[in-house]
Amino acid sequence: MSTQVFAQGGYRYVPGVSQYSAGVAAESGYEIHRAVFRRPVALDKGFDQIEAHLRSLNRPVVAFCACELRSPAPFTEEGFRAFNEIYTGRLKDWQIIRDGVNPIARSNVCPEINPPAEPSLHAFSYTIPASASAPSSFVIAGSAEAPEGHATYKEAAVALGDLSESGLRAKMQFVIGEMRRRMQSLGYDWPMVTATQIYTVHDFHRLLAEQFSKTDALGRGLTWHFNRPPVQYLEYEMDCRAVYHEQVLPVA
Repeated sequence: MSTQVFAQGGYRYVPGVSQYSAGVAAESGYEIHRAVFRRPVALDKGFDQIEAHLRSLNRPVVAFCACELRSPAPFTEEGFRAFNEIYTGRLKDWQIIRDGVNPIARSNVCPEINPPAEPSLHAFSYTIPASASAPSSFVIAGSAEAPEGHATYKEAAVALGDLSESGLRAKMQFVIGEMRRRMQSLGYDWPMVTATQIYTVHDFHRLLAEQFSKTDALGRGLTWHFNRPPVQYLEYEMDCRAVYHEQVLPVA
């Protein structure tokens, strides 16, 4: 995976699919900050609040580099494609998506308990000018157990429908490996990570030490969200980041 620079935003990215890039990293002279909404905000209103937040920091909307979404329930393949057309509309308006290339990293998952009534924004990341000595910062987009670029997620899913220990192991191995591939494309690896998030409703704990022993992630702890991936047939998703400035925003 080669990287591209989105100079207007102050970051580089790993090209992915039309709805998101595989990950972003701050360019020299910038660092990534992350903001979490106190509760999920409906997509349009959330984009408005992102724009207002960036304006308050004297940053352009093109500084927006990653987001974390919450959806009511896993989509069908067709429903996911339709949702992505809606989601990318604002990014096109902001001239972040150009010539069909989307540099924004993204996770989109579905809370099993108290889901939002409609697709919503949970958190977002953006670049801020920083000194050359600022630590490297990056955000890796969420991945479930299916390689990107296939006609459907179902046809590419690892251990499709298998929730046995061996099936979950295969899913976890793929996703953990994908996290590392994306990080390494940006020039980083597990020791740099400050936070790792897991999204599944299945009991992965019996495999936790086995699968994460070589990642260095356990030393910083893992955040488990009792959520499902965004598309039917998928069962396990992760994302990770190295971000040193995070805040919680009230919902307007």
